[in-house]
Amino acid sequence: MRLGQYTATNDEAPWTGARLDERTVVNLAEAGAAAGVDLPETSTDLLATWEWEAKVDLALERAAASGEGTYDFDDLTRYAPVTNPEKVVCVGLNYRDHAEEGDNPIPETPVLFSKFPTAVTGPDDEIRWDPDLTEKVDYEAEFVVVIGREARRVSRADALDHVAGFLVGNDVSARDLQHGDGQWVRGKSLDSFAPIGPELVTTDEVSDPHDLDIWAEVNGERLQDSSTSNLIFGIDELVSFCSQAFTLEPGDLLFTGTPPGVGVYREPPVLLSDGDEVTVGVEELGELTNTCAFD
Repeated sequence: MRLGQYTATNDEAPWTGARLDERTVVNLAEAGAAAGVDLPETSTDLLATWEWEAKVDLALERAAASGEGTYDFDDLTRYAPVTNPEKVVCVGLNYRDHAEEGDNPIPETPVLFSKFPTAVTGPDDEIRWDPDLTEKVDYEAEFVVVIGREARRVSRADALDHVAGFLVGNDVSARDLQHGDGQWVRGKSLDSFAPIGPELVTTDEVSDPHDLDIWAEVNGERLQDSSTSNLIFGIDELVSFCSQAFTLEPGDLLFTGTPPGVGVYREPPVLLSDGDEVTVGVEELGELTNTCAFD
């Protein structure tokens, strides 16, 4: 299934919806209530609900049969499919050719850093920053894992059982802050610097997370073009590795790294500015488009 968060009116809080078809979105809490199933409004709470997949299936069956809780996609406003994650964990240098383009050694174990949850924003939202704070803002196409079940010290063999699904992400980076600080948190965590979307695609709808095309375009020019088959550390290894150190909770996001072609290493560099449009795409997941704007 494909899950997102939406509103139908300006005065309501975002609610979790699932695609019934290309044009129809089901408000899961509304359809669930009609089916006698209690489903929470937000996706993070939904993922923490016992047997949420089975309950969502009941809600979708009711909506398909009765039309209750159904909305036309074109009449809805989209938001980030996951909001208020407890953690946003990121992996650096996880594509060999990306490490090489920055003259970095190939890591022997995953390189982890984090973005603050306040950086999360959704499809069609603006990426915003103060040009007096940073002058070197860069794009990074990423395949993002969404945790669906608590993971603590899980094995690689069991790791994917703790994954709800996948998203397209953009690990927007203020390179001057990132490199000037000597560590990455501030440069990676400006508000709006973690766009995700367009929808959470559950694991059963993804043929092979380790063999998907991934790309990024700026103003229509393709600048990153690779495949998740080039990941150094795969999804199972990353989830297991993280879980040895800290507990992964439902709704946590795991950005798995970016392929080569980021702006800072291009000749000449291609850095983002006011009015630029960035599109990140992952095969089977869709495309995420955001426009840049100065605060």
